[in-house]
Amino acid sequence: MKQFINNKEDIVTEAIDGTIAASGGRLTRLDGYPHIRVVVRSDWDKSKVALVSGGGSGHEPAHAGFVGRGMLTAAVCGDVFASPSVDAVLAGILAVTGPAGCLLIVKNYTGDRLNFGLAAERARAFGHKVSMVIVDDDVALPDLPQARGLAGTLLVHKIAGAMAENGADLDACTRAAERVIGNCRSIGMSLDTCTVPGSQKEDRIPDGMAELGLGIHGEAGVEQIASRGARYSLDKVAQKLMATMSDTPHAVLVNNLGGASVLEMSILTHELLATELGRRIELIIGPDAMMTALDMHGFSITALELTENDAELLQQPVACSGWPGCRPIVSHSILPLPDGLSPIRAPASEHGLTRTFLLACCDILIAAEADLNALDAKSGDGDTGSTLAGAARALTEAMDTLPLADHTQLYRAIGLELSQTMGGSSGVLLAIFFAAAGDASSAGKPMPDALKAGLARMRQIGGANPGDRTMVDALFPALDALPQGLDQAAIAARAGADYTATLTSAKAGRATYINAEQLAGHTDPGAEAVARLFEQLSARSAGG
Repeated sequence: MKQFINNKEDIVTEAIDGTIAASGGRLTRLDGYPHIRVVVRSDWDKSKVALVSGGGSGHEPAHAGFVGRGMLTAAVCGDVFASPSVDAVLAGILAVTGPAGCLLIVKNYTGDRLNFGLAAERARAFGHKVSMVIVDDDVALPDLPQARGLAGTLLVHKIAGAMAENGADLDACTRAAERVIGNCRSIGMSLDTCTVPGSQKEDRIPDGMAELGLGIHGEAGVEQIASRGARYSLDKVAQKLMATMSDTPHAVLVNNLGGASVLEMSILTHELLATELGRRIELIIGPDAMMTALDMHGFSITALELTENDAELLQQPVACSGWPGCRPIVSHSILPLPDGLSPIRAPASEHGLTRTFLLACCDILIAAEADLNALDAKSGDGDTGSTLAGAARALTEAMDTLPLADHTQLYRAIGLELSQTMGGSSGVLLAIFFAAAGDASSAGKPMPDALKAGLARMRQIGGANPGDRTMVDALFPALDALPQGLDQAAIAARAGADYTATLTSAKAGRATYINAEQLAGHTDPGAEAVARLFEQLSARSAGG
C-alpha cells in the first residue's frame, strides 16, 4: 500500500473527523454518517447569508478546509471524486439557511450540477431562499461550451464569503459570485496522474512529458508537451491564460495539485512573476495546496481580473485552515552583507598551465555527475554527483577571477568559492581543506605537503578518518603517493575507493544511517569521485 489510509470505505469520514478535531472547535458536522457528510461552522447563527459548496473528496483542503468565518458556512463531501447525494446537499442547506437565504457554489461537473440543483429545488419547496452559481473557469479548451470548474471556485468562496460576512444580502452575494466567475480563468499542468485509493494508477504521461490543461479528477489534458523545467512550463500556462485575459490588474492563485514539493511551488511562483502575465499581477494567493487532485504532481494557476472592491474582499481576514492569505506583490530591496562577511579576494592573475589543470579537474567532475548520483542513491540521497558538478561549474565560471599565478592565494580563493557555491557539508569540508592548504603553502610547504596539511585539518574538523567510508579513504592514500607522481596517486586512490565497497558500516557522513545490506558492495561516492579525478588526470598527463 502506497497511501496512509485504512479501509477505502472510511476514507472520507475519517478525513472529516481529523479536520474537525484539528480545527480548535471552529468546525462541527451533521449527524448522518456515512451517507451524509456535511462540515459546518460551529459558531453559525443563521443571521447572514449562508454559503454552501462541496463536491467529491480528494481535493483537500477543499472544501471543508474553507469552512469558517468569512468563507463557507458548510461543505458537503462526497466520495473521492464523486458528487455528494441530493439528500446530503439538502441536509447542508437546511442546517445552515436562515431568513437571509443560501448561496450554493458549484463546480461545473454534471453530477454536482444535478445533485446541488435538485437539492436547491427541494429547499425552495421548504420555503427557503436559495440561489446557485456554476463555476466554469477552465480555459484549457476555450471553445468548450461546458468548461470545468477548477480552483477559481475558491475565489468565489472568498469574495462572496466576505460579502456575506459583511452583511450583504443574497442577491448581492449572488451577483458578486457571478461577476467573479465571469472574470476568472484557470489552467493546470502535471507531470503525472493521481492515485485514486483502491484503483490502479493510470500511467498515461510518459517520462519527460507534462500534461497541459488536465482536470482535477485526473482527466486527460488538452495536450502533452515536453517537460523542460519550471520556466518553460509557466510560459506555456501563461500563454493560455493571457489569450483570454484583459490587460488590467489581476489577482492570481498559485495552487499545488497535491504532489509538487514546496520547493517546486516556490520556483514556479518565481517563474510566474517573471512572465508577461506577471506584470499584470497585483495580488497573489499561495503558493499552497488549496484545490488538489489527491497526489497529482502538478500545479494550476488561476487569474482573476480585479474589479469593484475585489482586492479588499480578497484580503479580508478569514477563520479557516485552507486559505493561505492574499498578499500584494511588492518590490523588495536586497540587504548588503554585514561587515566582515563580504569576501576579500586576491586580485586575478593568469597562469596557463594552472588554468588548464583546473579546467580538466572541473570537466572530470562534471562528466561523472550521473554516475556519482546513481552510486550515492544506494547509500545516501543521490546528489553527490550534482553537488560536485555544480561546484565544478561554478569554479569554471569564476576562472577569470582567480589568482592563478599565486598558488597560495589560489588555494584560499578556491576554498572561498566552494564555501559559497557548494552545498551541504561537502562544501564546508572542502573549503576547510583548501583554506588550510593555503595556510601551509604560505608557510613555504610544497604542493603535496600543503594538500596533506589541508586534509589533516579537514579530518580534524570533520571527524572522518581512513576506514570510515568517506572520500578520505581515497584522498589520504592518494596524497601520500603524490610525491611519486600522478600514476601512483591514481593507483592508491582507486585502491582506497574500492576498499570502501568492502565496508558494511560508515562512521561519518550520511551513510552512517544506512544498514549493512545496503552498503555492501557499493563504493562510497565521495571516494569514487576522488579516484576518478586522479585516474583521469593521470591518463591525460600520460597522453601529453
